[in-house]
Order: sequence, then structure tokens, then C-alpha cells
Amino acid sequence: MNEHWRSFLESTEAHFSESTGEVLDFGDASGELHAAGQQTVLAPLTHLAVLDAGGDDAGSFLHNQFTSDITALAPDQARHAGWCTAKGRLLASFIVRRGAAGYRLLLAENLLAFSEKRLRMYVLRAKVTLTAQPECVLLGLAGAQLDEALAAAGLRAPGDVLHSLQQGPIEVLRLDAQRVIVICPLAQAADVWLQLAGKARPVGLPVWRWLDVENALPLVTQATQEAFVPQMLDLEQIGGLSFNKGCYPGQEIVARTQYLGKVKRRLFRVDSPLELAAGSELFSPDNPDQAVGQIVTGAPAPGGGFAGLAVIQVSYAGTVRLGARDGVALTARAVHPEDDAPA
Repeated sequence: MNEHWRSFLESTEAHFSESTGEVLDFGDASGELHAAGQQTVLAPLTHLAVLDAGGDDAGSFLHNQFTSDITALAPDQARHAGWCTAKGRLLASFIVRRGAAGYRLLLAENLLAFSEKRLRMYVLRAKVTLTAQPECVLLGLAGAQLDEALAAAGLRAPGDVLHSLQQGPIEVLRLDAQRVIVICPLAQAADVWLQLAGKARPVGLPVWRWLDVENALPLVTQATQEAFVPQMLDLEQIGGLSFNKGCYPGQEIVARTQYLGKVKRRLFRVDSPLELAAGSELFSPDNPDQAVGQIVTGAPAPGGGFAGLAVIQVSYAGTVRLGARDGVALTARAVHPEDDAPA
């Protein structure tokens, strides 16, 4: 995190995690969680980062690397995407937005350096530039009154989900029906935050992660890199996986998995009395040989305990345990019940 941005957040009574540097809360973690279901809230999205792709070949380059149809993006439209190994395992997940000057990628902050370096390896003679934007500050705004909060900062949101509006140096991307991401330069970030905070309650990053769980929005991070094929995260359900485009790394395996009906692990919401950390393995007493799942995202829940997204082998979802076969039992609910039966 940029030190100037951290200093500003500290001045607004933000409390930081000593291990990750993320904002935990603004003095009332429990109250902030409850506010997320009733009020408009504002979160510093320090777990995300921005990577810009420009040049004449940027669209075709990203299209040939990612799992979704990038060349079909209209100006100011965005879509989810995955980036796989040759074995079809996800290296990273993205929101890709097409703009006037190129493409903007949002991804996990702890995968930014890796993704930029590895993508550069495939540029070769293509006319593509890849530029990390460490001084872009990302703010998350959620709630029924987000338009009023944006107006206080002289901003407005696009009407359609996964579209963006560029307003001077500031961009507003609509993530879902009641959430937007505001992307602004560091120089304007403090002023924008204060204007938005006049209409929205500041909350820590755990609140935003809980909203990700509620909206079934998975994010590949360092803890889960190469753990999943795209279908395990239900990327096809959110427009992040196309079976009608050309080749990309891992495409043959991803397609074969789909058409031969071998997708036996799917995305579930899980509830737990214990903390859920991304990358934690899940087990079942009915399968003594190996783990049957893995946590993707975890967050404290407003009603107590913890909520998360997890990839689980469908046939063991009813007996899943955290950390060991005799670990604490979790309640698992399929995000898309139509996928609940093994193929």
C-alpha cells in the first residue's frame, strides 16, 4: 500500500492488520458488518491492484491469453476473465475493462507483480504495453444510496453492471446491482474519500469480502493460485469463460473438462464458527484419502461466525470439515444449485 494513502487512512481512524497491512475496521468491526446490510458503506480496496494494457494489439493479446471473449468488449464495457496454465489451472482472475486508450485489468494485489512479469513473456513482437498502476487507489462503495454518495463527490455510476464511466481522472465501474468500484489517482484519493464518507459509512476490507461472498464473486489470490480450473469457480456463470472463442493457455483441458462432464468440484457458500482463510483445505470423514475442497474467500459474518466461498467436491458437500477429517463441520450451499449433481 502506498505510504501516503496509509497515512491518510490512519488519520481517519483506520485499524490495520499487522500481518497483511489491510484495513480491518474503522473502530467498530461488528457495527460495520451490520451496517453493510442496511446502509451504504465505503471500503478501501487495498487487496486489489490495477494493470493497464495498451497498444494496437492489446485486445487480441489479452483475448489469446484469457478465458473470456475480450475482443467482443464494447468501449467502457467490462467482463470477468481467468488466466490459466497449460494444465487449465487458474493463475489469476481479472475484471477486464475496455477503455479509449486500451484495457484496464483489476486483479489481486498480491498477484500483480507475478502477472505483469509473466504476461510480458508472451508479448514477443506484439504491439502491447503492460503497465502496473501503483498510484491508482481503489475504493468500494456499496448500498442502496450509492448514487447519492457518488453525487456528493461529483461522480455518477453507469447504469449497467460491468460498465464503467470515466469522469476526468476518476473511473467508476459498476460491479453489481448495488456495488461500484471507484478508481482514482492518489492525488485525488483523500478528497474523494472524504466526500464519499459524508454519505457512506467507512468499513474495513472484511466487510467488502463478506459482500463478495454474498454476491458469489470469487477472486484468485496468491493462496489459491493454480488450485482451480475455471468451472470450479463458476466463471462460466458470470461471463468469465467462453466456449466459443479461439485458443488460450489451458483451453483444451478446460473444454474437455466441460464437454466430458468431469466438473466434480463447484463453488459453494459455506458457514463456519471458525475463521475461514483463503487456501485452507477442507476434508470429509467419508473420504479418508485426500482433501475434498479449499476455501477461496473468507470473512466474518454479520450474524456471528464466518462466511466464505469454497470449491468443494459435490459428492462430499454435505459432510465437509475445516482443516481435517475430524475438524469443525461447515454448512455448504451451492452457489448455482443446477450444478449440484456430479456429472
